[in-house]
Amino acid sequence: MSSTEFYKEILIKFPICKESRTLKLPIKIINQSKQLTTVSIPLGINCEHSFQAFVDKNFVVRGYQTVDFDFSKMELYETSTNVLKKKEESDVEGNNFTSMKIFQNMIQLLRDCVDDKEIIGSGIFSEEGKVLYSSLPQTTLFNTMREFEVRSERNLVSVTHMYLELENREKFISKFIEIEGVKINIVLMFSFRVKFGMGNLHLRDLLRKVEKLN
Repeated sequence: MSSTEFYKEILIKFPICKESRTLKLPIKIINQSKQLTTVSIPLGINCEHSFQAFVDKNFVVRGYQTVDFDFSKMELYETSTNVLKKKEESDVEGNNFTSMKIFQNMIQLLRDCVDDKEIIGSGIFSEEGKVLYSSLPQTTLFNTMREFEVRSERNLVSVTHMYLELENREKFISKFIEIEGVKINIVLMFSFRVKFGMGNLHLRDLLRKVEKLN
């Protein structure tokens, strides 16, 4: 399949410095969002700023937001349309897991644990494989989505842990948990330097921090 079947190009323009660049976004992730997809763009990809763009299901950028810290990875996740602060959108469906404070706090925990040396990406996926948050490399992201989709189709959700090693020896560990009544998979991706035992310790430490959010 050609890349045009997986990605769609959109024009990202940062309103302060007026710099712009065309980026490819995964079609499936944009389509599966009920509201908007937040694309967190790290410093250096578009300009010398970190910022967020809000993309609707028609791949139209609906707005931008500056941030007070620098992203280390490009991130994708669903967000409430309330972030645009438009009156006509204030009543749009927002009473779901991705609009809860605990979800935003979980994202911050995942950001804090990514260091590019040991933990090189992270994600939150629904039981069926829907991306709720991801800073994973795109190839790994698609493979992860498919892995969870297959497990759901085959009723393998009783498998609470998953350990995978890629051809480049990078490691992938996921844990199936339930939080606020929602069943999710938390994923960490590790450098080739990290052994599964150490990776599991990192994940357990993250999960302890998540439990304290309740």
